[in-house]
Amino acid sequence: MTEDRAPYPPFTAQTAAQKVQGAEDAWNTRDPHRVALAYTPDSVWRNRDRFVTGREEIVAFLTAKWERELEYALRKSLWSFDGNRIAVRFQYECHDAAGQWWRSYGNELWEFDEHGLMRRREASIDDVPITESERRIFGPRGADEHGADIPLR
Repeated sequence: MTEDRAPYPPFTAQTAAQKVQGAEDAWNTRDPHRVALAYTPDSVWRNRDRFVTGREEIVAFLTAKWERELEYALRKSLWSFDGNRIAVRFQYECHDAAGQWWRSYGNELWEFDEHGLMRRREASIDDVPITESERRIFGPRGADEHGADIPLR
């Protein structure tokens, strides 16, 4: 049985934006099993200095991530697209077990198969310590905010 995850490549501005918002929405659930279903069974990732292959490793990676990145809330923004590839920039905020808040800035390169599943994800991410009063990302964004750009600072 072939799995499908619309929208499918080749992407248009509208379908690329839908793919980005769908990813943001899924990651904000903090449900590793749900998130992993958007990737091919043999998907390959580079996330910072980690290399992950396949859904089982994706689930393990995300489970550990959300155990240490508490109150994780993410925003993604479409940067560019072409054919079956999408470039995204993102920011997320979370705090660690000691209560230190962080804002993480990153870029991702995505490549999809013909069924709309992501087969390759490369993420470069930098972390900046912030105070709780500097937070600006509070949970998933409402539909009225979909597509809104992310401020750099």
